[in-house]
Amino acid sequence: MIACGGTGGHLFPGVAVAQEMKRRGHEVRLLISEKKVDAEASKKYGDLAFDTVPAIAKPATLSLKMLPFMWKLLQTTSKCKGLLRQFGADAVIGMGGFTSLPPVMAGKKLGAKTFVHDSNALPGKANRLTAKWCDKVLIGMEAARPYFPGSEVEVTGTPVREELESVPSRDVAAGQLGVDPARKTVLVMGGSQGAKRLNSLVVEAARAMPEVQFLHLTGNYDYERVKQEVGEGSENHRLIAFCADMAQLYAVTDLVIMRSGASSLSEISYLGLASILVPYPYAADDHQTKNAEVFEAADAAVLRQESDLDAGSLVADVTAIFGDDQRLVNMSAASQALGVKDAATRVCSVIENL
Repeated sequence: MIACGGTGGHLFPGVAVAQEMKRRGHEVRLLISEKKVDAEASKKYGDLAFDTVPAIAKPATLSLKMLPFMWKLLQTTSKCKGLLRQFGADAVIGMGGFTSLPPVMAGKKLGAKTFVHDSNALPGKANRLTAKWCDKVLIGMEAARPYFPGSEVEVTGTPVREELESVPSRDVAAGQLGVDPARKTVLVMGGSQGAKRLNSLVVEAARAMPEVQFLHLTGNYDYERVKQEVGEGSENHRLIAFCADMAQLYAVTDLVIMRSGASSLSEISYLGLASILVPYPYAADDHQTKNAEVFEAADAAVLRQESDLDAGSLVADVTAIFGDDQRLVNMSAASQALGVKDAATRVCSVIENL
């Protein structure tokens, strides 16, 4: 049983583990939240079986909301026990967030082997709590190890979705997208938690760089607003509300401007893409900045805080990177060096070995 709901950053690595487990001949079910984002994203994986459980976020420890949280935690854990018994689970792995805690607790009480995976350089409080019920903790980055004292920890990297194993050629993808394969191309991704200001800055920057192609994933919520800002006749700026085929977009990309969620970082490092990272400013414990610092320290990315960013500095960064071919090559190589190609295989081997 793989608990992987709440965000794409938890779901897609969970799907990658499920696909690898199935290839090895095991039975797999995935537990996702009741959120719309999980329902939408899981639709494309018709070969996998999904169950839903309520997503519960822990309030501040001294908050009055702790009592209803504890009640909901007990209810959800009880529901998970029923699902695990019905499925006959031998192992339970949580891919992060409080959606992982009840299934792992239930699995431990039922005698299953239990695991949690954390993708971030600074692990979340939920995973640090879940780790107390786990036989083994799996991490995406070495920087996370000190946050799990007393646990058996193994670095596996963060699994990426199966479709990234077969990225089309640049020319084929460019033809399908209707873009010029010879032009430098920037992919912009705001992340599931939103990037309204970043989206607007990119509109201004793209206007100042007509020679550069921008493929801009706005998210469904911000698409119409950004479309109005771009206006008519912006030949170099393609807006995309949602993309079900990320491999196609990555295939034509030279540089990514994006948040620094761990799952997205694992994808661009898997493919060796250079980036300008703008951490989500309201992320818990500012963990996205910690992720970005790992990539900046390796010279795989430029780190820019959103509060310090304007369209002019974004133009300057893109121009500096594209103006130095060797720098772009070096950043791409450094990014690829941070990636773990066989992360899903490593995760599954750890589970099998226990």
